[in-house]
Amino acid sequence: MTKNISAELLEKSILGTMLEENNLVTDSNIRREMFQIHRHAAIFEEMYNLASDRKPVDYITLLQVLDPNVSGGAAYLASLSNFACSPKFDAYCEMLITSWREKKKNAILFQAHTDDWTIESVQKALDNLQTDLHTTETNIQQDLLELEHLPFKPMPPQQVVPTNIVDLEKLIEGFRPSELTIIAGRPSMGKTDVMNYFALQAGWAGYLPIVFSLEMSKKILIERLISDCGKISRLKMRDPYNLFSEKQRNEWLNTLNKLLKAMIHIDDRGGINVNQIRAQARKIIHQNQGRKPIIFIDYLQIITSEEATTNQVFSIGQISWALKQMAKEFDCPVVCLSQLNRSVENRASKRPLMSDLRDSGNIEQDADVIILLYRQDYYEKLEAEGNMDYNKVSEVLELIVTKNRNGPTGTVPVNYSKSTGQIRDINNEHAK
Repeated sequence: MTKNISAELLEKSILGTMLEENNLVTDSNIRREMFQIHRHAAIFEEMYNLASDRKPVDYITLLQVLDPNVSGGAAYLASLSNFACSPKFDAYCEMLITSWREKKKNAILFQAHTDDWTIESVQKALDNLQTDLHTTETNIQQDLLELEHLPFKPMPPQQVVPTNIVDLEKLIEGFRPSELTIIAGRPSMGKTDVMNYFALQAGWAGYLPIVFSLEMSKKILIERLISDCGKISRLKMRDPYNLFSEKQRNEWLNTLNKLLKAMIHIDDRGGINVNQIRAQARKIIHQNQGRKPIIFIDYLQIITSEEATTNQVFSIGQISWALKQMAKEFDCPVVCLSQLNRSVENRASKRPLMSDLRDSGNIEQDADVIILLYRQDYYEKLEAEGNMDYNKVSEVLELIVTKNRNGPTGTVPVNYSKSTGQIRDINNEHAK
């Protein structure tokens, strides 16, 4: 009985989430036969038919195509929304599919025993069950035909998110779809400012930057973005009324409009996991279908693990793998910030290495690109003064591309203003 109740609630949550986010009806691998509750199977079938015809899917449209005796009527359909849970949708779908596969497997084994199948027939049936939902075209004939004219016509432009840093693009070209990029550095090295810079460049280039700020509040992050866009000292942002110059007041609305054009979305919930990040990103992407997304996360070590474990290295490895899968699922770049461990501070040379990644786990394996941040001025000022100097207009920040799955590695210096958070191509001071 408990199992039936569990299945009923699971199916209600899946259907309720689909009612809230119609794109999930056809995007998931769910089928009618996977539902244990006959009523839910009938509801899903009509939801799928409506979604396939590009019609809205809600309890009103469902009432028009479903027999109330089958669907449970308006009250039942409307109540499904109470069970919606976007962050757990993928996990619930996997549970439903796993349960369905288990039943199909038992049916195959029963049939094989009854009809005395050969081992080869049993194995084939079980293999078909496993690959049934994830068929992939493996023949390369069509792929080769599409490459027939490759040497005889110009290459189409690469679909990469630009960085507007010439020397960096010589190494990585930009942020590629389906790739996971890790940007790592010690505290106060400028990780968040680098992320903000890349998010602004992406937005101004027509992409959809989605920022998950697990540590910093939305308000503070917006203030930092405004400082960057308006070349305004963060100290002045604490009290604009008293500290702004007349020029900054006159340019205020232009600065806000410049940031607005970047179309940045910010989720500042703390303690969220990858499934919650995926669900929120999916919703934002669906609402802004005219722009290709790029996802930024600040930062890796404070993403909540799905599994209860005291092994931080294992946990971070699971999270980095999940982020890579999310990049492939959405076919978009995922850029995640990461901490470096303290071993950097104990060496004579403070320039970081890939082995300095904190709780590295599988980070080095999962990431397509790893960029480490280093500022010589930071350590020189610590030794000379014991604190940071905000009066210096600009200093050099090194972007050390220490891993690049699809290209060369190297070090790219950029100008970095600690007071405003601005990053600028060292070869082009007038870059946007």
